[in-house]
Amino acid sequence: MSKAVLTPKQGGAVHEPAPEYSHGGDVSILGFWFFLATDLLIFACLFATFVILRTHTDGGPTGSAIFDVNGFVAETFILLTSSFTCGLATFALRKGKRKAALSWLGATILLGIAFVGLEISEFIHDAAIGATAQRSAFLSGFFTLVGTHGAHVSMGILWMCSVFYQIWRRGIHPVRARKLFLVGLYWHFLDIVWVFIFTVVYMMGVV
Repeated sequence: MSKAVLTPKQGGAVHEPAPEYSHGGDVSILGFWFFLATDLLIFACLFATFVILRTHTDGGPTGSAIFDVNGFVAETFILLTSSFTCGLATFALRKGKRKAALSWLGATILLGIAFVGLEISEFIHDAAIGATAQRSAFLSGFFTLVGTHGAHVSMGILWMCSVFYQIWRRGIHPVRARKLFLVGLYWHFLDIVWVFIFTVVYMMGVV
């Protein structure tokens, strides 16, 4: 996470830390990894519960009856694209390009809102046809797992809005660079979790 710079006086390589590491960032980032580890355990438990309950439909709707292929494919495309724009925001900030960083971060926020909007629309449709969490163990596991992920994405959007505002008002600074880096890690983590949801919940549900 560092880059080599040749100076005329020294004629050699001098390592400059990336902005997110240049102000005591190692300690905070280490703490954030512990936070992600606990979140990983939560999702692992929810996945295990869903896999056990996925066939317990109690005569109610199955995954193939309620899952909309176009809908969850669109959600996947939007979320993965947002991960790419989030990476571009971090890259632009490292280059000292404040406007570009804000533009890509704003695009990430909008894509995240679109994802949450589609997920809420999906839940409303399921409830309208009687596929609620109380209907069966399968639906309880489904709504708990996917809903928990959606809540995390919503929290990530609020976090990004906060970072966006700070960079917009106060400019680029190592502390704010670290904040953007951390929310980027969080966002990529949610993307990885969604890939598992896409595979284990939706794809296996419609096959």
